[in-house]
Amino acid sequence: MSLFWRIFALNAVVLGAATALLLWAPVTVSVPVLLTEAVILVGGLAVMLVANAALLRLGLAPLDRLTRLMTTVDLLRPGQRLPAAGRGEVADLIRTFNAMLERLEQERAASSARVLLAQEAERRRIAQELHDEVGQSMTAILLLLGRVAGDAPQPLRAELHETQEITRGTLDEVRRLVRRLRPGVLDDLGLVSALTSLTQDFATHVGLRVTRAFDTDLPALPPETELVLYRVAQESLTNAARHADAEHVTVALRRTGDGVTLTVTDDGRGMRAAHEGAGVRGMRERALLVGGRLDITPSPGDGPGTRVLLTAPAAAPPVRKP
Repeated sequence: MSLFWRIFALNAVVLGAATALLLWAPVTVSVPVLLTEAVILVGGLAVMLVANAALLRLGLAPLDRLTRLMTTVDLLRPGQRLPAAGRGEVADLIRTFNAMLERLEQERAASSARVLLAQEAERRRIAQELHDEVGQSMTAILLLLGRVAGDAPQPLRAELHETQEITRGTLDEVRRLVRRLRPGVLDDLGLVSALTSLTQDFATHVGLRVTRAFDTDLPALPPETELVLYRVAQESLTNAARHADAEHVTVALRRTGDGVTLTVTDDGRGMRAAHEGAGVRGMRERALLVGGRLDITPSPGDGPGTRVLLTAPAAAPPVRKP
């Protein structure tokens, strides 16, 4: 039944019931109208309006559900659909909206894949330039400072040694930045070694106490899935240190059925707002690229903190390329 005829039928039922009640009810209207008769008529009108409103609410309930979904739908949480049974304009509208959501999710996933692939390529290029240009130049400066310091007089030699130490520290910082931009250990030694190096780096330079718990029987993962797991762990550690003021973080990598689960739990301030920043949205986009699911919840237990849970299948779909 179309929406027009549905509303017409609902109003016809209410008006028909009111007409039947007037025909068979032993009620007469005097001229002038008595108070009791006016009360009965007003009460009947109120009952008719309430019944009409209730029936219309029932008939238009699918549109209300569609409106709520339109206002709350998130393309980074795919699969949100409404059942569309039967025929009519409302069912056709719901089916059309579901098809539109499907198309938008596919287009969002494809565009996100292109953006993230370009981002990784740019990170790789910057890391390579830092390693080849800046790193080699600073290494040459260190060697030159060492030779000059060996022939310099004592007061100047101490200053040259201090400059050499500053340069060495800056070179170490550049190398650490290169590792964060493009983790070579991930390509060479695998995910577990890369996560171990990442957590050690945070523990050394940020001051976090990091506990690791990695299963030994992890399945073989595609390179895209390993990179997504690494980036989500990196972003979670950064948020724990920069925004949550956490002191202790636990990073766990478990085998679950036909996939893996990465869990990053901190003891920071916890989730203070429902709004998600660019970092969290980026993690959700990365999770969708490999067919994974990202959940961010308060830490289990009574204390504050946040838990980031990423579940990814071992046989993840390939990253869509432009």
